[in-house]
Amino acid sequence: MAALAEEQTEVAVKLEPEGPPTLLPPQAGDGAGEGSGGTLNNGPNGGGGNVAASSSAGGDGGTPKPAVAVSAAAPAGAAPVPAAASEAGAPHDRQTLLAVLQFLRQSNLREAEEALRREARLLEEAVAGSGTPGEVDGAGTEAASALLSRVTASAPGSTASDPPSTGASGATVVSGSASGSVAPGKVGNVAVEDQPDVSAVLSAYNQQGDPTMYEEYYSGLKHFIECSLDCHRAELSQLFYPLFVHMYLELVYNQHENEAKSFFEKFHGDQECYYQDDLRVLSSLTKKEHMKGNETMLDFRTSKFVLRISRDSYQLLKRHLQEKQNNQIWNIVQEHLYIDIFDGMPRSKQQIDAMVGSLAGEAKREANKSKVFFGLLKEPEIEVPLDDEDEEGENEEGKPKKKKPKKDSIGSKSKKQDPNAPPQNRIPLPELKDSDKLDKIMNMKETTKRVRLGPDCLPSICFYTFLNAYQGLTAVDVTDDSSLIAGGFADSTVRVWSVTPKKLRSVKQASDLNLIDKESDDVLERIMDEKTASELKILYGHSGPVYGASFSPDRNYLLSSSEDGTVRLWSLQTFTCLVGYKGHNYPVWDTQFSPYGYYFVSGGHDRVARLWATDHYQPLRIFAGHLADVNCTRFHPNSNYVATGSADRTVRLWDVLNGNCVRIFTGHKGPIHSLTFSPNGRFLATGATDGRVLLWDIGHGLMVGELKGHTDTVCSLRFSRDGEILASGSMDNTVRLWDAIKAFEDLETDDFTTATGHINLPENSQELLLGTYMTKSTPVVHLHFTRRNLVLAAGAYSPQ
Repeated sequence: MAALAEEQTEVAVKLEPEGPPTLLPPQAGDGAGEGSGGTLNNGPNGGGGNVAASSSAGGDGGTPKPAVAVSAAAPAGAAPVPAAASEAGAPHDRQTLLAVLQFLRQSNLREAEEALRREARLLEEAVAGSGTPGEVDGAGTEAASALLSRVTASAPGSTASDPPSTGASGATVVSGSASGSVAPGKVGNVAVEDQPDVSAVLSAYNQQGDPTMYEEYYSGLKHFIECSLDCHRAELSQLFYPLFVHMYLELVYNQHENEAKSFFEKFHGDQECYYQDDLRVLSSLTKKEHMKGNETMLDFRTSKFVLRISRDSYQLLKRHLQEKQNNQIWNIVQEHLYIDIFDGMPRSKQQIDAMVGSLAGEAKREANKSKVFFGLLKEPEIEVPLDDEDEEGENEEGKPKKKKPKKDSIGSKSKKQDPNAPPQNRIPLPELKDSDKLDKIMNMKETTKRVRLGPDCLPSICFYTFLNAYQGLTAVDVTDDSSLIAGGFADSTVRVWSVTPKKLRSVKQASDLNLIDKESDDVLERIMDEKTASELKILYGHSGPVYGASFSPDRNYLLSSSEDGTVRLWSLQTFTCLVGYKGHNYPVWDTQFSPYGYYFVSGGHDRVARLWATDHYQPLRIFAGHLADVNCTRFHPNSNYVATGSADRTVRLWDVLNGNCVRIFTGHKGPIHSLTFSPNGRFLATGATDGRVLLWDIGHGLMVGELKGHTDTVCSLRFSRDGEILASGSMDNTVRLWDAIKAFEDLETDDFTTATGHINLPENSQELLLGTYMTKSTPVVHLHFTRRNLVLAAGAYSPQ
């Protein structure tokens, strides 16, 4: 038996994640997905990783079975199914086995084939009729060839060091073509196209179900769900949308166009309103050819749609499908859905509605289990000089005496180590320069004059309106000390204004700098050229609309991202472009500096976010996992994490250290356009085209609040400096102020809530809304709290 085991050829079918790998040396668990322990995951929620499914038809318990490893998201549909669903997977195990045996025969690996057949107790005849439809349980030869193109044969004579060829799609393919024979020990490389292997992805739809029965199957399930008990109905209703899409695509792929059209028209009205945009795309796919290049289709196929259902509801569904022998729907449930089963009471309609709506269903519970260090880093201890208040203070107001109690409270806050904070050296952060220390001292002095906000003390709002902005305002940012404001425009320019009496000046020419006494005290003043002083500087360099802008914390640099696919770093000393970072192939929608400078993040139409350092022209990390454009990016206050909001209606939190996705938040019903972290790092607020602002507890990975009031896209969100107030700005021409303290108090974050996702959101938006401020006709593009808690808002006037 031992000799037999040595002869056996091990066969693995494995799909690796799409997108380029991270560019730093991989860490444990480092990968495009977010699996633990180095497993690479494919699909929107990572999760399951590569699962080995023993594939044998029958067989006795004692003999070792040939290992056929199948990735959890393998497009050929041979993925393992959730618990309690495995018994119906036998036809697929058999189909995989037959394809493998056929491949071994064509590769002249007779010994391995014999051993595998003996172990699986398969007769010679089962494999003999190569290419006949009956041989693979009704699945056509295309499915078999697609499967074979991903089979790895490590024959006894082949060397382990031969690397498999890896295409840009990330699918590892090693073997000769299925038709040509390969000598034992020689493995030919198969070229992989840049795009995912579309025919392989689609071939899982090559089912031979009766097209006329699809409407009956779907109607039968619909009737069963609508007649089930109220407690189960809400949960099982989640099945309608993914089943509808997959059944429609199956009909289209098998060229039953009339049946597909009839199926779509009959049932598309039953789907939830937040899927309307997806259904519009789906309705345009009416022929098999349309499916080949459609990104949305590929997303839906390659990523399993995640449903979170209680065990009772799942057993009810399973019993119904088995009684009715409704194999068509059961196959789709197994192949294309991931059912996350939890023990306990089924969730109510309201609880489900709060969490669903994204392109790939809800997040798996495992996706939000990993530990996140959401605490703040310890501030460096800087002595605040008490006696030079008069020299330092540049404020025109009367200079009050130093308030010692307040200074002490600030000092004590920075000396205590937050228990939830990451280790200080977890990621390398830049050293503080003398100028940074001076700035921190100024900041502390400003803090002593900060207004304490609350329901009884709302901030003043200063609105910067961009008039006659015919170039089209597309991005705004304000420096931390509120001295500069930058605008990105559709005419590809970046404009920087000074909003203080101090004008913008460039550094003198090199020839003039030689004449300056470098030892003098005011050397920093002398190097500036007074002839260049002006309130506005225009930066030219991009070749497309500028969609993102971000000042560095030290106000020496400005980042801008554009439709031209580049991120540019501008010097605010010379007002010239220093670097153009090229990595994105498509428009870059947003970019943002880390709160400590040096690092910055960008996100774009290519569905990935990239982490950069100003002195590297290549990205340090590539955060891949979103299924649509990354619209907005934001650094956590401790700089160890990056949040990204996407058009796939999810928010993800990424670990800067290893590139893993550590949180996936679902619940928005439209693309996400704004993100902000609370100053203490515990909470995240997100805004989207659905007009809702959602609040998230990062530590527990839970939604903890929903703020309703805006009637259009929420473009900007900011917490006040102490976190008491959340300001939101929208395309509905309003700024709204919300009571953040009240929103986050008495949170239900016990273990049960975390385990099951039974969140009960209070309907208290009106109680939390402290004020609504209308503009005349100006959408609010950007919000900023000054160091003294004055709100600055900005937008371009749009005449009606």
